[in-house]
Amino acid sequence: MISEHRLRQARWTKSSYSGGSGGDCVEVSADFPGLVPVRDSKVVAGPTLVFRTSSWDSFLNELTT
Repeated sequence: MISEHRLRQARWTKSSYSGGSGGDCVEVSADFPGLVPVRDSKVVAGPTLVFRTSSWDSFLNELTT
């Protein structure tokens, strides 16, 4: 489990598919080996989903096939 404090200190990267128009934006952090935290960039203090890296990779592979 990742503490809220560590998530607040994380470096977040916005999806390259986010247009900058303030629409639906997803951010991920690469600061946690083996885990990929994901959040809504418009609600940074809101909930964060945390996936195992292998699960996140499988999800991304399904999107691109």
